[in-house]
Amino acid sequence: MNASKWSLLWPILLTILVPLAAAWFAYPAHLPPNFGVFPPVQVPGTPGFNLWYFLAVLAVALVIAALIIFPSWFGFAGSSPQPAPAKKPLPWWFWVGGLFMVVFWWVMWARPASLGPIVYYAFSPMWWGFIVFLDGINYRMNDGKSLIATKPGLMIFSAIISIVGWGYFEFYDYFVLANWYYPNGHMSALSHSTIVILFLIAYTTVWPAIMEWFNLLNAFPKLVARYQNGWQFTVNGNWLIVIGLIVIAVMVFFPYPVFWGIWIGPMAVIIGLLIRLNIWSPFTSMQQGNWAPLILIALASLFNGFLWELWNYGSSHPDIGYPTNPNYWIYDIPYVNVIHIFSEMPLLGYFGYLPFGALVWVFLIWIGELFNVSTDIYLDGNPN
Repeated sequence: MNASKWSLLWPILLTILVPLAAAWFAYPAHLPPNFGVFPPVQVPGTPGFNLWYFLAVLAVALVIAALIIFPSWFGFAGSSPQPAPAKKPLPWWFWVGGLFMVVFWWVMWARPASLGPIVYYAFSPMWWGFIVFLDGINYRMNDGKSLIATKPGLMIFSAIISIVGWGYFEFYDYFVLANWYYPNGHMSALSHSTIVILFLIAYTTVWPAIMEWFNLLNAFPKLVARYQNGWQFTVNGNWLIVIGLIVIAVMVFFPYPVFWGIWIGPMAVIIGLLIRLNIWSPFTSMQQGNWAPLILIALASLFNGFLWELWNYGSSHPDIGYPTNPNYWIYDIPYVNVIHIFSEMPLLGYFGYLPFGALVWVFLIWIGELFNVSTDIYLDGNPN
């Protein structure tokens, strides 16, 4: 392995080895409870609601919300918007994707017994229908450019990487003692091997969906312009790697109060790695005062998150007496697991989608560099 590849690999390897090493000392069995059970199952003992922790998280969430809604309050001068892209007619795949989305959405929520085992397989066709549907909207909004139309190779690559990336986060879920778990993941109606295959197929949807949302948001120049000419600062990549690894280790020893480390720790390491090697990421633009890439990818994840949670909730509510969606998940988040609005996700938990979007992008950039694959998700090339 040449030196450049090794410089890309060793920090990521540490994000895997550090939690394993910390767990050796944190647990009598040297691993967290139910480690390696796939899909992850509930780990009993999660603390209940804590008002002070809830208020602290709420305060952070309100500041972030204010920054997104009122950037001028935080010193963003903005810029003159670029001309909006020309519009094109909706492509044929918009209608095909929409049909798949609607049909399998109905199957997943209605759960008709007359369709037999088809109800078990509705999740991924519905989501891929939505992704193709959204790509069709992007084609119209971006002068005939979309991931399917102009970057199909990146779309396929992102779907493959999505399996690797979400598997990486499932690995971390064990160390926070199952912040999310799958109560139907071991249902008797399907063999374990079938469920594993269904999960891997479902994982392919995460990265492409967020990328599609990002390109849709970038089709609105005024939205892009409002997050420009903001704070500028410099961050040392080496220190970010160290801080990220410390957060990961502390998270293993204190999985309840530091449950948020599941996103912040790995993200800090990957960002530090990219900064250290002078590889562009949305944080490069942020350091130069252009926060648009970072905020729009965060919003892309949040908007997609609303659909993730809504569609997930409807797949098991109302209860019909037996499970039909093996991919259905429930959250078991300490201290803040309250206020559920047609969702298993607690209200404050939605703010976790913001850093998750950034983590998705930097992970894609990192793995693209590792395999010499262009991961420019902008339809007209990265303007930053």
